[in-house]
Amino acid sequence: MREIVLDTETTGLNFSGGDRVIEIGCVELINHVSTNNTLQFYCKVEKEISKDAQKISGITNKFLEDKKTFFEQYLELLDFIRDDTLIIHNADFDIGFINNEFKIIGKEGLKNKVIDTVPLARKTLNTRIANLDYLCRYFNIDLSKRRLHGALLDAQLLAEVYLELKGGKQFSMDLATKKHLKTEQKENKNKTNLKIPKKRISDEDLNLHKRMVKNIKDPIWSKYDY
Repeated sequence: MREIVLDTETTGLNFSGGDRVIEIGCVELINHVSTNNTLQFYCKVEKEISKDAQKISGITNKFLEDKKTFFEQYLELLDFIRDDTLIIHNADFDIGFINNEFKIIGKEGLKNKVIDTVPLARKTLNTRIANLDYLCRYFNIDLSKRRLHGALLDAQLLAEVYLELKGGKQFSMDLATKKHLKTEQKENKNKTNLKIPKKRISDEDLNLHKRMVKNIKDPIWSKYDY
């Protein structure tokens, strides 16, 4: 099962009023395990980034001047997320912005299944408060790197939160783990293929057994036909 944790940064809060996506971050999960496979890109936009948005993300229009537009990168997004389930915190916001970007370039919006971690967290933890900072503190997830919001960083934090909400953090499927698993599988296979040598009965033991059987009076097996 493949799932994609996704987050965005934007110029403001209202795409209907002209605000645009300026960063997208994605994290791949397979069977509720982080694979360390990620996607991140920034988008150059003509819309001025609001002061509040700049304070939150630290992204400025000057920073975006040499970046590609969403149109130049949308195929990377589609190739990464495929038709897999998207895990998003406050999903209506991010999906609304992303689909608006597709609308601007004349493309169809995303049709992926979406799991919104806000109602999931409220239901699972029986809490009204469900912002990402609160959930990270609840699960003792390190927030020290989150001095500013970033789409990829927030997607990585959300991935950890989501795994906790689904029953507990799983190991990261890094190269060392994969190597260990392959070695363990190889060892188990070798153990399975071990052939136990058959012990040969000596003639002396066989003759002793025959004499013992011959001396048994009225053996029980004589009553049955085999």
